[in-house]
Amino acid sequence: MFAVVHNSPDHLERMRIWHTYLNKIVFVSLQIILASCICLPLCPDARAGQTSLKYFPVGPIYEYRWKLLELALAHTQSGTGNIRLEPFAEEVTQNRGISLLQSGAIDVIALGTNGEREAQMLPIKIDILHGIIGYRLLVIRKTDQASIALMTEQALRQQLTFGLNSQWADLPILRANGFAVVTSTNYENLFGMLAAGRFDAFTRGLNEAALEIEKHKKQFPQLIVEKSKALYFPYPVYFWVRKDNQLLASRIEQGLKLALADGSFRQLFETYHAKEIKQLASEKRQLIRLGNPVLPAGTVEPDTRWWWH
Repeated sequence: MFAVVHNSPDHLERMRIWHTYLNKIVFVSLQIILASCICLPLCPDARAGQTSLKYFPVGPIYEYRWKLLELALAHTQSGTGNIRLEPFAEEVTQNRGISLLQSGAIDVIALGTNGEREAQMLPIKIDILHGIIGYRLLVIRKTDQASIALMTEQALRQQLTFGLNSQWADLPILRANGFAVVTSTNYENLFGMLAAGRFDAFTRGLNEAALEIEKHKKQFPQLIVEKSKALYFPYPVYFWVRKDNQLLASRIEQGLKLALADGSFRQLFETYHAKEIKQLASEKRQLIRLGNPVLPAGTVEPDTRWWWH
């Protein structure tokens, strides 16, 4: 009797439908689990309920970077609660910041790339600044403006000495391109050193120079942004996490791609850089293009069309 029932066509069809249904349930359940994992805070202590991410570097010129990270995380949030971004409270060098990320004291860093950094950390390889940081203006003494304006590219390399922070990733770029460079381990010291004549100029990104002159104008009113020259080298800036924090890297990458797709990434970029974009369109600077020998093999050139060409 049971044999007849279990082997009937109707029963076999019901069993086939039931197994298909069970497979669908398992598949959907796995999707939900994976989606939940992506939407977790993804900090090393996420399982203990941590809902904050500490970031570096900190300061007004970096505000856009962290607003962009907020945007990316918001695009991948799904009922798991808000993640609070917290600036790393201590003032540390870039190298120290990288060490602190490796040890877990910092969760996310936003810096330019080079081979050493890619060996130390896990980059999310979407250029968050679309190359604008590689368009470098010169901070100089006001009294040197007239003479620098008359210099050729060759004279600029031969006659000027540049000052840079010893941990800035563009230091080896300038040296490799034939510029004389002196260094300081402290960024703030560069303003005093320039004012005192220790060197002739230091470079800052198009989105940084004016902000930094404004910040220091009371203490160093003799310093200005040079009006006739600019350097450019390809220099992508990424978000970075620890090598073992693939979940957080995946969430940031997914959020950035979604923000690119819906236009909110570009809208945020243009909002924060509107003044510089307008200024660049109206200026006529002598542009000196430099190679970047520290870019890791296979690095995609920055797409500068949002702000330049």
